Formats: sequence, C-alpha cells, structure tokens
Amino acid sequence: MKKVIVLFTFFLFFILNASGQGEIDEQQKIFYRNESTFNIALNSTGYGGGYRYGKRLNFLNKRLYEIDFNYFRHPKEIKLSNPYFPNSRSFVFGKTNLFFNLRGGYGFQRDIYKKMDRGGVAVRYFYSFGPVLGFYKPVYYLVLDPISMDTYILKEAKFDPAQLHSPNDIYGRASFFKGWNEIHFVPGLFAKFGFNFEFSKLEPVVQALEGGIVIDAYPKKIPIMATEDNKSVFISLYASYRFGKIIDRYYKKAYEKNQKTGPSFQYIP
Repeated sequence: MKKVIVLFTFFLFFILNASGQGEIDEQQKIFYRNESTFNIALNSTGYGGGYRYGKRLNFLNKRLYEIDFNYFRHPKEIKLSNPYFPNSRSFVFGKTNLFFNLRGGYGFQRDIYKKMDRGGVAVRYFYSFGPVLGFYKPVYYLVLDPISMDTYILKEAKFDPAQLHSPNDIYGRASFFKGWNEIHFVPGLFAKFGFNFEFSKLEPVVQALEGGIVIDAYPKKIPIMATEDNKSVFISLYASYRFGKIIDRYYKKAYEKNQKTGPSFQYIP
C-alpha cells in the first residue's frame, strides 16, 4: 500500500509541476471526445491492467465501459529461497493458490476542471461497478524428497502443512503452467471510485494518472495461503497510468478538410 501511495504522490507532483508552465494552446479543441484507453496499475493487493471506452454524454460527462485483469497477492506473502541450495528458485512458503480476476465495468465520469492551456491538467472523478470473475489455480513446489543421508530427489507437489514444516523442505517453485487444469472459478461483484488527472499536450492523445479505491466481493473466501485469514472481500488502493486516443469522426473530417489550408492542429489516428 505504501508503494501505491508513494508512486501516486510522485507522479501527481510531477504533473502539477509541469502544468504550471501555461503554454498557449493553439490546437483545435475536440468537444465530442469519445476516448479509447488502456492502463497499467499497481494495487495495494497486486497489479493489473485493462481497457476503457468513454462515451461522451455532454460537455462534462462520459459513460464508461471497461474491462480489467488483475493479479492478487496475500499480505503475508514473503519470498524465500532454500539457504542450502544457492541456485534454487525463490518461492512463497505456505502459498496454496495463485489468484486472478477479470472485471467488466459500467460507470460514469465527470469533469471537475478542464484544461485551459497546453500545459494544463484536467481533473475528473469517476466510478464504475459490475460483475467480476475470480479464478485461482494451485501452486506447485519442487519438494526435496530424501532417499539417503545426503541425496535427494525432486518431486512436484502442492503445499501440504502436514509434510512441509519448513522452507528447507522446498527446493523452489515449480513451473507457472503446472496446475492450470485444476482451475477454480468464483463469480462476484466489484465497485471502483477514483480521480483522473489528464495531462497530455496533444489534443487527440490521452495520457493520465489515476488513483482510487476498488472493492471486490465474493461469496466465499479465496484460499491464497494455507492460513485462516484468507478473505472474501478485497479492498485495494491503486495508482495507474492511462494512455490512448480520442475517437471523434467529426474532428478527423475537419482535419482532412483543412489540410490544404495548413491547420494549426494535429490529428494522430
């Protein structure tokens, strides 16, 4: 969580500092501004990315349609390695499953402050909600199986607290692709709220920093670790970088029409 807050604060300071230059914007403004964007995000519970389409409703408001894919970590995850085998793979002792989710969201965005000049920052708030599909697969370890006093063989096995009493019993993690035939699905719901700071200098381009909170809720606990404190509700703070373009057929036609007269704005398809 501290990493998310530090990252968001750093980028926000950078954007606001850069926006103070107040360059005069001579580009033709796009008022329709349907947006197609992608994002990469760092969460207090993991990381992810996604796609969003924003459909303009009026001068200040957009309707949002989005899809996100995310990987979740348990707060008690600590990477270890076997001290007796220097070349062994790192692993998380006690982790039973890798957990991911796929969100499909419907929401709303409203402009609080629009960019007045080329170096300005547009500030918006937004929210979205919808179904979420969680899915998890078992983690396999390379377990040390002794056959003599100083000889071991490696076998792939899931975490078993009755047999694996110490990290020294494990050589490392097995292949990431092991266990995908044992996947489990858990449907749920999510809700997201945040703020968007859009700072791109070219009118048809979208570059923005977002920060906010998202809640994922499932009907049962997700068994990420071999402990009793697994959760069914995940509350995450996140910071993300969003990039994309404006989709406006009227603006494109105006650009093509005015190419012969040397327009003072640029269109980037």
